[in-house]
Amino acid sequence: MKQVLKKINFISYIYQAVLAFVHANRGKTFRQKVYAMFNPSPTSGHLHGIIDNVIVMSVLVSVICVILETVSWIHQPLEHEFWVIEVVTVIIFSLEYCARLYSCCEEEEYRHPVMGRIKYMFTLSVLIDLLAIFPFYVGLVFQETLDLRFLRVFRLARLLKLTRYTGTINTLYKAVMREARVLVAAAFMMILLVILTASLGFEFEHNAQPANFDSIPSAMYWAVITLSSVGYGDMVPLTPIGRTVTAIISLIGIGIFAIPAGLMASAFTDQLRIDREVFENEFRDLIIKGKLSLHDRQALRAEAERLHLNDENIEAITTRVKQELIQSGEAIAEDISPELLMEHYRQKVSQLKLYVLASQAQSIEDLLMQSKHSSELERDIWNALKSR
Repeated sequence: MKQVLKKINFISYIYQAVLAFVHANRGKTFRQKVYAMFNPSPTSGHLHGIIDNVIVMSVLVSVICVILETVSWIHQPLEHEFWVIEVVTVIIFSLEYCARLYSCCEEEEYRHPVMGRIKYMFTLSVLIDLLAIFPFYVGLVFQETLDLRFLRVFRLARLLKLTRYTGTINTLYKAVMREARVLVAAAFMMILLVILTASLGFEFEHNAQPANFDSIPSAMYWAVITLSSVGYGDMVPLTPIGRTVTAIISLIGIGIFAIPAGLMASAFTDQLRIDREVFENEFRDLIIKGKLSLHDRQALRAEAERLHLNDENIEAITTRVKQELIQSGEAIAEDISPELLMEHYRQKVSQLKLYVLASQAQSIEDLLMQSKHSSELERDIWNALKSR
């Protein structure tokens, strides 16, 4: 009974999302409605999230099937089912690709109906979408004339579609670009160390085991495995001097090979902190400008998801920003509780009392009593505080 109720609630949720979407997009063109379904916008509503979830689930199911197809005792009895799943997921991916290509002209960057779409087709995310469906159609057309089993590998590229639904890649990309020069320097050091290690390995081990260390390029495989601390054991030094040099270089390699990992971890954390500070500043600016619109709220929500901020984080940032603005006198948000406003008011009154008790209180009072330096209200407040 509970399962039936859950299904009814799920269907009802989808129905309500569709109704809300139709109502929010009333009067809009068909292309605008398609754009709102596949891209976050003020009128997307919950239907956009449902479509995203369907695509993500299709990607995961498709990739799992590609992996399981390589197991013969699973693939043989379920070959037809795998084919049906492949067809269904390709239809979903194809509809998504066509819908995004059709509606991309709603963005200013791709406004032109022809050149805009051509430009959009060569963006990275759209090329990934094309790669997700390309192997299926190629296999469908040429399956009778060519052996296209190697195209199965490219179906795993569908996992890259998930990068559209996470901002982690964007943060990682910015971190890599910011530390590019340092990473290039570290990579250069690693290459030098690999060449040096391979050369020494060849020099000391070639005579002892010519089959393994037959050339410096062959020894590079052993050098990389040794320096990265993997150590498969298929190629090992046999001579005493070879083992001694290997031990020394391995200790050096631990530090050199660890540099890029440390740099990336530090850069990613730092970039995430910078992005969150930018998010907080944007939120502060929007509050100062006035009441947040629906579009502003949705944009902030999308940015918060990209930065991996949960509801507690957002609430903490909201409270901190509003308190800072009230204390600085820049803005008083309408949704601040009266109790919080009263507390800030009492703090301001306490600060004013300090001026009355200051050593230069008489000088301040003399200036206040001159009408050109103060208003009547300011003088009344001063007298009221002084009489307390």
